[in-house]
Amino acid sequence: KKREIKSMKFAVKSWSKGGGRARAGVLQLGNCPGPIETPALLLTTMKGLPVFIAPDLLPSLPSPDSHLFQISPLHFMDCPTPSTISKIGGLNQMLGLHNHGFIAVPRDSIICLPVSESSNKYGPSFETPSGRRLIKPAEYAEMITSLKPNLWASLADEVPAWVSEKRNKTSVDRTVRWLDECIALDPAGGKSVLGAIVGGSNVEQRIRCAREVASRNVSGYWIGGFGLGESLDERPTLLNAVTDILPKERPRQISGLGLPEEVLQAVASGIDLVDSTYIYHLTLGGFALTFPLDRTEIHISDSETNEIDGDCTKINLRATIYRKDTSALVYGCSCYTCQNHTRAYINHLLNVHEMLAQILLEIHNTHHYLCFFRTIREAIKEGTYDTFCQRFYESRRVHLMC
Repeated sequence: KKREIKSMKFAVKSWSKGGGRARAGVLQLGNCPGPIETPALLLTTMKGLPVFIAPDLLPSLPSPDSHLFQISPLHFMDCPTPSTISKIGGLNQMLGLHNHGFIAVPRDSIICLPVSESSNKYGPSFETPSGRRLIKPAEYAEMITSLKPNLWASLADEVPAWVSEKRNKTSVDRTVRWLDECIALDPAGGKSVLGAIVGGSNVEQRIRCAREVASRNVSGYWIGGFGLGESLDERPTLLNAVTDILPKERPRQISGLGLPEEVLQAVASGIDLVDSTYIYHLTLGGFALTFPLDRTEIHISDSETNEIDGDCTKINLRATIYRKDTSALVYGCSCYTCQNHTRAYINHLLNVHEMLAQILLEIHNTHHYLCFFRTIREAIKEGTYDTFCQRFYESRRVHLMC
């Protein structure tokens, strides 16, 4: 039985000035309530939902920015089975999220880490809570068919930055071969597939993989293999080498980058979609994002950043200085948490180990980061993206040196 193919349209609307690669566009998916502007953040999920935000709280997030979810088929390897999910009608039906778009990628930094030394010609290997698992293209395609995501990335043999040139070449060969198998197994013939691009820290292999994938009939591109040991300095060269080859009319997604500086770097190279576990790990640690967002009234004083954290991006709500702090997490923030609760209350919830603390923090952190992406898009449209990045880097550098 063929799965329903939900339409996807993508168009680039503007580019950064001076020949830059950063671009602003519009992505339309069949389920979403409206067009989603890019560069956009995909919200990380655990079995289809944000870890700490219940479905009834999702409307509190900015719309339609928050309607794009990243899912990992690896979360559904054991339960429920693909046949069960398929009988229900796919992930949208199972979760009751009929106006959200899902993009599936064969990677998840929360519980399923790629294990390059255990991957072989049959498929990639992942370290999961239930043991090491080898995923073959046919098994992966079966999971995708049952989940019915809007878009899905093909299998990739991701390798860390320190592997040999021979291993890098092998990873590219396998990834391209698995892409062909995934396209053959896709009922839409590749129209819902994001071609995976790997190559580690080897520019030549990155270019070779990008050329091979660009010649295939796919909807867009998923750039993997980042966040696995490459340095911040070598990343632009690797990214630019890939995006210069890819067709400009198709969307590009990247995994493994999450810090604000990494997001700005990816966007500068022409990336449209970013998925990461940054928000999840911040929330789990009891942190709230506080870095300034241009063109808004959101701000945090210099004296406060020096006192509480020193990196001008976040505050640790577990700190004792917040026990009697009745202010909002961020002055002027319009999220549900900041409008209704104080730092002192969240500090109390963390101290007594109430999960409501993580719920409120994830709402704020997600809202704040979505606003950060909105600011990025505005800077690109106004032709000030390079200036915006430089100002952001400099403000971070000043606080890190204090």
